[in-house]
Parts: sequence; C-alpha cells; structure tokens
Amino acid sequence: MTVPAFVFLMIGALLVALLVWVRQRFLSFRAQCPQDYATANGEAFDLRRHLNGQILCEGMIYGPTGRVSSRFVGYFEASWDGNRGVMKERFEYDSGNTQHREWHLSLGNDGSIRALAADVVGEATGQQSGPSVLMRYRIRLPEEAGGHVLSTTDWMYLAPNGTIVNRSQFRKFGITVAELVATMRRVEAA
Repeated sequence: MTVPAFVFLMIGALLVALLVWVRQRFLSFRAQCPQDYATANGEAFDLRRHLNGQILCEGMIYGPTGRVSSRFVGYFEASWDGNRGVMKERFEYDSGNTQHREWHLSLGNDGSIRALAADVVGEATGQQSGPSVLMRYRIRLPEEAGGHVLSTTDWMYLAPNGTIVNRSQFRKFGITVAELVATMRRVEAA
C-alpha cells in the first residue's frame, strides 16, 4: 500500500509549523524571561539608581525589512520618591520631528514594575531581575505614523560600566514591524 503524496505534504507542513513554534517559544528575543538573568554576574539593575537624573539616549529604529528607518537622540530627566518615579523623555529624530513622553513608574518590593504614559494603552508591566529589566506594554503611535497600537517587548540590560543597552520589538498581529536599539547613560552634572 502506498501513502498518498498529500500525507507527506501534511506531515512536512506540521513539522515546519512545529519548528517555527519551538524557535519562537524557546530560541527568540521574546522567549527571554527575567529568570534567565536572576543569577547573572555583576551589578543588579535598580531603576531608582540607574534611571535617575539626566540621561542621554541614542538609538535607531529598524523597520520590518531590518533596515534603519529612523535615528534619534533622547534627553531624559528621571526623579524618584521612594518606589515612585517620573521619567520625562524628549526625543529628537533625524526627520526633524520631536516627541515627548512622561512615564509614571511604581516599583514593587519584589522587583515588579508598573508604569503609565499618555501613549501607552492601559498599564505597562515589568520586572527587574539581575542586570536586566523587562517591560511589556501596548503603545499607540502618533497620528503622523498611522496611529497604530503596537505590542511592545522592551528589554534593558545593564553593562558593566553603567551604560544601559535597550532593545525593543514592536508587533502588530504577532508580526514584528519594528525594532529599537539604543544606549542610555547618565549625564553627570558639570
């Protein structure tokens, strides 16, 4: 008895789907979790310390094809009162556009993070763990960028010299539509 060709085709399609799922679930950017960094060597990331005062941010946004679609410089001012903080951001893009955002942050004693901002739909949630911070939220783009709401996975990693490396992915309907890579470092008072 011979097996019809469509059975082999279906088995192949299922195998490909399984491999794609395994890659996305276990071997991708979104597969990271705070526990991956809980026992990492080096200084622990503390938002109250590392995102405090004046901060210079420099970065790039990559479009869905992986090419740079925008470059920016950001100027942040963060202040804390215990476990509550405010971080004001001003971005200057290579297009000449500027953008302002004000985060209202709240830290839990377990390292959890809750945050609100005007262009964030609902509440951002996150976790500090070892030298990393994870934030997840939905962000509404400005009208000139289409006004779309994107799901954001935002990781910040503390480098040994205190610089923060930020990598974020933005998704629409589960498809990555943009990625941001930036550095942040405190500006010491002169």
